[in-house]
Amino acid sequence: MSLPLILGAFWVIAVAITAMLPMRRQFIPGVPLLIAAPFLLIWIGWTHGWLWVVIGTFAFVSMFRRPLNYFVRKALGLPLPDLPPELRPKPKPDKSA
Repeated sequence: MSLPLILGAFWVIAVAITAMLPMRRQFIPGVPLLIAAPFLLIWIGWTHGWLWVVIGTFAFVSMFRRPLNYFVRKALGLPLPDLPPELRPKPKPDKSA
């Protein structure tokens, strides 16, 4: 097995472990995994052919569909989806009373 495929397998394991974390703790490991994926897919494609890039891209989009949807909507100026309850900012107590 080639090095890009081994690293790809470790990437999949890291993503699966990150997905098991609570939502607030997914951000720090998730962003580097999101950034690393295109580079890893290009390396796999360079070594093994474009078919594996297509298969890997489908898997990548499937795993990161919500963050990718958020970034695409933000880039296009569309209304952003609601945040999950655990990520919504908590209302500050009113001190005027």
